[in-house]
Parts: sequence; structure tokens; C-alpha cells
Amino acid sequence: MSLIEFEFERPDNPVDTIETVAALNDWMFERSAEDEITISVGGTWCDYHISFSWMEEVEALHLACAFDLKVTEPRKTEVVRLLALANEQLWMGHFDLWNQEGVVMFRQSLLLAGGADATPPQIEAMLANALDSCERYYQAFQFVVWAGKSATEAVATALFETAGEA
Repeated sequence: MSLIEFEFERPDNPVDTIETVAALNDWMFERSAEDEITISVGGTWCDYHISFSWMEEVEALHLACAFDLKVTEPRKTEVVRLLALANEQLWMGHFDLWNQEGVVMFRQSLLLAGGADATPPQIEAMLANALDSCERYYQAFQFVVWAGKSATEAVATALFETAGEA
């Protein structure tokens, strides 16, 4: 008999844990459905809109983090090049272009197969990874969309780190 045939009863909805984490951090949030929550978090460059969705059929918690940046049609090809350059440097999650709306977003999932529970540290790690990734590449996306830079130029400029102190 395969383990897949067994039914597991999940004690809590993972979105309940996310709501608790958001409340403890005084973040604005909206619970749009039992399996969805949206959180607004202020960053260095902009406000981020983070949506969590619990997908029970695949036992995965999906995070999507979007920021206010509308990609115009003439810049879409270069943004896609930038997505590829950024994604090859990420260990968890990835950037994606929501083509219909022209919005860049960061996406990541947490697999909770077999009745596993999402813990607050796991949720916080997902949030931290999403925010760190968005903060790290936000300026590169700005350079491509608004300054007309190439993806290569944008990554080189945005990821430039100074050494020492002035």
C-alpha cells in the first residue's frame, strides 16, 4: 500500500500562522479568504504587497511578492533578460513577469506534504527571503524600465557593493 493513499488531517490552516506573524509584526494585512492573506510591508525602496495562498490540493503554501513597477511593452524583453540574470543567482524562489498586468513579482512555495505544519520561523524565513530578494533587485528593475539600461548594466549597477567606509 502506498503512502499516497492515506489521508492526513491537517490540524491548522497555514494561513492562520501567517496572520499571527503579521499581527505580531504590526503589518497591515487582509484575509481575503480562508486560504489567502495579503500583507503590506514597507521596504527601503517601496512598499511590498505579499500574498500567501494555501493550495491544499498540492499541500503547498505559495508566496507572491509584488512591488509597484509597471513594465511597459517596449521594455518587456529586457526585463525578461533581467529576470533570467537575477534568477540564476537565487537559491530559493524566483522572479516572474505577470505578463497581462506587466508586473514583476517574486514567487516561492513551501511544500507541506504529509500533514506538515508551517511554523512561524518558516514563515518568517520565507518573508525575509522574498523581501531581501526584492530589495536586492528592485533598483535593477528600475534601471531597466525607467532608465533604459540593459539587463547586464542594471545587474552590475544594482549589485555593486562598496567595501570599507568613507
